[in-house]
This record gives sequence, C-alpha cells and structure tokens, in this order.
Amino acid sequence: MRRTDRLFELIQILRDGRLHTARDMAARLEVSTRTLWRDMATLIASGLPVEGERGVGYILREPVTLPPLTLTPDEVQALTLGLQLVTRAADPSLARAADSLQAKIAAVIPARLLEGAGQATWVFPGAEALAAAPHLPLLRRAIRLQERVRLAYRTAEDQRSERTVRPLVLEFWGRAWTLAAWCEARDDFRSFRVDRIDGLALTGEVFVQPPGRDLVAWRLRHPGPPD
Repeated sequence: MRRTDRLFELIQILRDGRLHTARDMAARLEVSTRTLWRDMATLIASGLPVEGERGVGYILREPVTLPPLTLTPDEVQALTLGLQLVTRAADPSLARAADSLQAKIAAVIPARLLEGAGQATWVFPGAEALAAAPHLPLLRRAIRLQERVRLAYRTAEDQRSERTVRPLVLEFWGRAWTLAAWCEARDDFRSFRVDRIDGLALTGEVFVQPPGRDLVAWRLRHPGPPD
C-alpha cells in the first residue's frame, strides 16, 4: 500500500471517534508499529485533530469530513453494482477491498444518491466463480511478481496433468475465470479454466517473458474462453 493511501486509510479508521492503539492499526494496515508511529506523526503535523501517544493510542477529537463526490445517480449505481460484482465474485482479498471501498464511498456521497443504488438488479457469478475463488489471490500475486506457477489441472474430460506455467493475465467471461499463461510443457500459450485447477503453488522463480511469448502476443491471438 502506498503511503498516501495508508494515511487516507488511517483517517478512515479514526473517524469513528474511538481510541485506537498503534498495534491494532498497524496490524490492520499490515505495517510495523514503527511505521504506524511515523504515519501518525505526519497526520498530527498536518493539522489533523488527533490526540494520543505511543503506548496509549490515538483518538480523533473533532469530526473530519471530505467533500462530496460529484456523481450522477447512474454513475453511483454503476459504481455500486460494480463493487457488488467484485464482492460476490468471491476473491477474498478483493471482496474485502470492495467492502472497504463501499464504506468510503458511502461516507462522501450524499445519501439521496445512494438510495436504491444497491438494489439487486444483476445475476452474479455462480458455481464456476466460487470454485475459482480460492486460487485468484495467488494467481494475481504471481502475475504481478512475474513468478512461475505449478498447477495441478484437469480438463473437461477429467484428464489430469501437472503444469509449470508463466501466468500472464486473468480473464472473466461472465461465468468462469480463465488464466492465460505460457505453458512450459507445451512451449506455447494455453488458457486454463481456474475452477478446474485442483492444486496451485508458487515456485519462487521469477521470469522475464520475451517478445512473442508475452501478454501483447497473447492479445494478438485473442482467444475466447476455453470449453
């Protein structure tokens, strides 16, 4: 998390007016207590009405408000439904982020714009997306870090294999997630249904994908979802 994002998140935590210990806030933001102390010193120096000290905790003594966002009702509904889609797609880490973002939006958007914005008007992903969910956080990490992944995979015909792949991108097709990757066993691109992955492990081996085997080359082929 960037420091600017972390400072904003600290303000959101403190806005409830309760006493928060440095240890609890550091654990929530996944940083060290020492980093949390430095961040709080920055907020206090900027004029935020916070009282507290190391070993005691911090409390916001005056309400802090942010200017309302200028959005149309249709824009609010599009944003809300999009966040609901992320939440119900069942990737745990993204679901938590979507919940947090919904709370931030609700805090700065006028209540009249939120009325009816979250009504259920969509059909959200089902069994395939739920089956894929446990693998999505690790795959996103592997793509971000360009790290080889070892897969235990089964086809629609229940044929099973072990693959070492270089993950390129996750794609959602309205029903199922797929992983586009360079398969080292096949020496070619392959698309894997994430819900058919039975096992997944990061190898710790970083790769650099040469031209012709990268995401640009994959996009040129532009395949549809696998069967």
